Amino acid sequence: MSIEELQEIYKNLKPQIISRLEEFKKLWVNGSEKDLFKELVFCILTPQSKAEICWEAVNNLEKKGLLFKGNINQLREEIKNVRFRYKKAEYILEARRKFIINGKPKIKEQIEKFKNIFEAREWLVKNVKGIGYKEASQFLRNIGIGESLTILDRHILKNLKLLGVINRIPESLSKKIYFEIEKKMKEFSKQIDIPLSHLDFVLWYKETGKIFK
Repeated sequence: MSIEELQEIYKNLKPQIISRLEEFKKLWVNGSEKDLFKELVFCILTPQSKAEICWEAVNNLEKKGLLFKGNINQLREEIKNVRFRYKKAEYILEARRKFIINGKPKIKEQIEKFKNIFEAREWLVKNVKGIGYKEASQFLRNIGIGESLTILDRHILKNLKLLGVINRIPESLSKKIYFEIEKKMKEFSKQIDIPLSHLDFVLWYKETGKIFK
């Protein structure tokens, strides 16, 4: 794929991307703490699983009243189509203990304590089990405040390699490697005049044919 082809895809997708990012921003401004917690659970489920399947699982948990109250066995059963469901169910319980205070989620209050979005991401990675830099970046983007962060999932990495932005796809993403690739992706977005927050949508669409989360 050439840069020209990438820019052509972006030209066609740009209105949809802007619309989706506006939806995310509205979630931060107008959404409830429960909405934010739902996005966090989604991101906990996503490693090595399809995003659509994870979002369906989260919606089912919410519909059945299990998102905030389900026990470990109920969670595992409801997310049975998600990879590593046993461990991820434990992570959901841990997230409840971290963010639900006196029966109410308190995510926004915690995030607002930080000077900037990078500090918030670092805190999430260090304090929320099941959340790495990719998941923390996606969570913050999905709640409308992470447009300056990169979401380095397998689709993005594959296309960054195809475009020559990186030489190889790393076997694992340490903090050092994640930040190195993030820097390269930011520089690339400037070179091709596609905003960073739009570029991951374009690369994800190129790989999957969809704009999702």
